Amino acid sequence: MTNFRIFSSGLVVTAVFALHGCYTAPTPVAAPPTRSISERFEQSWQAARGAVTDVGARVTSEDRASGMLRGEQGASKVVISVITQADASIQVGFAVTGGGSPQDANLKEHLTRAYQRRMGR
Repeated sequence: MTNFRIFSSGLVVTAVFALHGCYTAPTPVAAPPTRSISERFEQSWQAARGAVTDVGARVTSEDRASGMLRGEQGASKVVISVITQADASIQVGFAVTGGGSPQDANLKEHLTRAYQRRMGR
């Protein structure tokens, strides 16, 4: 009986060392580079500006300092705000007025989708 215990203990120790030898640490993966606030603002600005042309509207004025883009499509006036928040996030808002509720709501939806598409979402 003693020989069986020693033999089985030896098997357990051997199995533990064998399994330990099979472990391979995961390959380190570099974290994606963090983009600056100004780079993220620029990406959002360009996506918002591009969204205006994607929906067939035209940009009538832009002021990066205030984060405001203005445009129009027919009777509809478009205002897009690109604002850096205190937590370093970028908030983009769309407002459409002057073309009638259904038309304005449709244009706002198209602008939002075009912006999201340009942002890769």
